[in-house]
Amino acid sequence: MANAMRGEVALVLEGQPHVARLTLGALAELETYLGAAGLSALVARIDEGTFGSRDILSVLVAGLRGGGWRGSAQDLMTVQIDGGPLEAARVAARLLALAFRTPA
Repeated sequence: MANAMRGEVALVLEGQPHVARLTLGALAELETYLGAAGLSALVARIDEGTFGSRDILSVLVAGLRGGGWRGSAQDLMTVQIDGGPLEAARVAARLLALAFRTPA
């Protein structure tokens, strides 16, 4: 079960539930995937609205790896994501929102 207080989001791949989380290591991996020059560049890219399907895939891979999954982008491209592309985008957005939220 995903714990939003820890920044976790659930994602179901091929009918199997997984936990995704953007840890610091996962964020570093995400910067590399996207060719971003740091977290501020990553946030700017999101704010500019230049985020595409490749970016969503990269966020999901980084988040899943942060949650303990050992797959790759290639693996994620060949599995069925429950809820399809819309759910993938929703999970990616939620991961980013939780990773960059400020504590209340």
